[in-house]
Amino acid sequence: MYQKHGKDSVVPIKNIERELICPICKELFTHPLILPCQHSVCHKCVRELLMINHEDSFDAGSECSLPGSPRSRVPSPSMERLDRLVRSGGSRGSVTPRVTTIPCPGCQHDIDLGERGISMLFRNFTLESIVERYRQAARAAVAIMCNICKPPQQQEATKSCMDCKASYCNECFKLHHPWGTPKAQHEYVGPTTNFRPKVLMCPEHEMEKVNMYCEVCKRPVCHLCKLGGSHANHKVTSMSSAYKILKEKLAKSIHYLISKEDQVRTQITELELLINQTEENGQLAERRANEHFERLFETLQERKSEMLRSIEQSRNRRLDQLKGQVEEYQGMLENSGLVGYAQEVLKETDQSCFVQTAKQLHVRIQKATESLRTFHPAADPCFDEFVLDTSREETLLKEMCFGGVPDPPLIDLSNSRVYNEASICWRLSDDHLPTDHHVLEYRRWDGEDNGVWRATDRVYGPSTVVYDLEPDSRYSFRVRSCRNSMFSPYSPEVNFHTPPAPAFGFLFSDKCGFSTERLILNERRDSVESVAGMAFLLAAERVQTGSYIGLDYIIGDTGISQGRHYWAFKVEPYSYMVKVGVASDTKLLEWFHNPRDTSSPRYDHDSGHDSGSEDACYELCQPFTLLTLGMGRLFIPKASSSSSVSTANAASGDPGSRMLPMPQRLGVCLDYDACRVYFYDADTMRCLYERQVDCSGTMYPAFGLMGSGKVQLEEFIATKKLTF
Repeated sequence: MYQKHGKDSVVPIKNIERELICPICKELFTHPLILPCQHSVCHKCVRELLMINHEDSFDAGSECSLPGSPRSRVPSPSMERLDRLVRSGGSRGSVTPRVTTIPCPGCQHDIDLGERGISMLFRNFTLESIVERYRQAARAAVAIMCNICKPPQQQEATKSCMDCKASYCNECFKLHHPWGTPKAQHEYVGPTTNFRPKVLMCPEHEMEKVNMYCEVCKRPVCHLCKLGGSHANHKVTSMSSAYKILKEKLAKSIHYLISKEDQVRTQITELELLINQTEENGQLAERRANEHFERLFETLQERKSEMLRSIEQSRNRRLDQLKGQVEEYQGMLENSGLVGYAQEVLKETDQSCFVQTAKQLHVRIQKATESLRTFHPAADPCFDEFVLDTSREETLLKEMCFGGVPDPPLIDLSNSRVYNEASICWRLSDDHLPTDHHVLEYRRWDGEDNGVWRATDRVYGPSTVVYDLEPDSRYSFRVRSCRNSMFSPYSPEVNFHTPPAPAFGFLFSDKCGFSTERLILNERRDSVESVAGMAFLLAAERVQTGSYIGLDYIIGDTGISQGRHYWAFKVEPYSYMVKVGVASDTKLLEWFHNPRDTSSPRYDHDSGHDSGSEDACYELCQPFTLLTLGMGRLFIPKASSSSSVSTANAASGDPGSRMLPMPQRLGVCLDYDACRVYFYDADTMRCLYERQVDCSGTMYPAFGLMGSGKVQLEEFIATKKLTF
């Protein structure tokens, strides 16, 4: 059996087995339930998770529900009983706690099922059907037999009735579903043993069908959930619309994956090569580590042998000295030879003979007597000079992180910004061990150095700034960490495209025509927000008569009179309408100091509005250019002969072709000398629109807001101005 994915691509259903395995029991799904995190788990596995997670609150009898117990081998409940269990949260005698939290085996997040427990979970009927088709494909030789025919005449089933929940052969189906009867209207499918309900019911309101899709919770809901339930304030869409959108997205994703099959196979080959290289490099690292340790062991062994030899020599010398001293002292004893010899000499009566012998004997006895008065051992028994202080060496050995090569950091794209200076931030690894420093390397792709990597000085924090980057160039960045002289692998390379001009620093000006009633500036003056003030509310009555409400303008506090300059900012997606661009000082005088009667139905604000007035006089070089953004869209003015190539698709005047998704960050480049302004997607540096502008005076960054909206200057732009 095959699963179809487009006109020409089919995937054998036997190849999807890994997607049909429960992450807990490692078997094919049996009555799977969808967790709030969109992972599926078997019904019995969810119940066992609840038991295990709260086993401390059970008595000894609850152990029978654990895996491997006799109770766990009881056959799973029937489909009808399972539906009742799911809706009721289990039988009244169930030991399942009312408030339950289980870890999702797929994403490891804690899932709070609330007081309703598993009754809040949907059954994944689609997955059940796929599992059943897989089972049938796996046992294709075993046919599904008719439930009506009796052996030995029992026939193979050709249809299964979803209403009767039975399978029939052709004859029995005709017999039990005759034309002209209500049974003829039953829904039938191919032979199957999986009879799911015809309609998906709401788990919170048992008698209600799900007919809407909550875009906040990403799950089907019924009308009672929307009216007064947990989804009352959530945005919902019709089930048919959600079905169409999700099916289209899934089909596109599948088509994309299939179209990239060759690329996937190439990447698998690369991964297999990396596996082989990892194995070889790991073995090489082991050999080198063994060599280093062997050298250490040899050096220590040599030093050990030398020290033991010195100790042995010193010990023998001291023992000889002490033993000689013992023999000398033993001669002083009464029964020793010296004393006895002296006593015999005293018996000599011949004076000359006595004097001749006694003189030498007296010297010996006097010497022995003197040694008794000043006793000193001939050798020191202490071996303190051979005691080693190896604490420093032990500390060095312990600090050697042989298995502690730091993990590579990751460059944080959301917080990194690149202008003529690059502010690169990175996230450290999760091994919780401190690093000594980091080294950032970068290279220019289209430079004369042929992409040679250049390194910064040591960085002791998670970010650094690279100066003097070339404009309108592609740069790659990578970073690695160092700990105890051991470097981590490089982080994955990230690429940035520098703007076409140096960064221009400015803040919002609250001095020139600033509306304090409808605009709010933060303290740093790098963010402006439009709110509905009293004047706006009072003017709402005139809106009903057909008049317009004007834009509230705000400009930068620094002007441009020469050169090329670039700045970037963010317009919040919820903004109703925001105009962004440049304007000269002469145009600002007209906007701020010549107010018009906004109550007049004939009043129309400046041609910056996307009403077509700007398009009508496009060829006239205006002292301003404003691009319109709002409601998550960017509107390109009508193209003409002087417009950029990037807007050629809008030449037809079709409003749909002039509408682009609002970029997360927008960049503006003013070439004062060439009298031209450019608008960029600041993340990709793709030029969205450009046109001629009259730069006869001083040009200022200009912004106009109507309705709710907010503009946030890029931090680097504001910081540059504040630093200056």
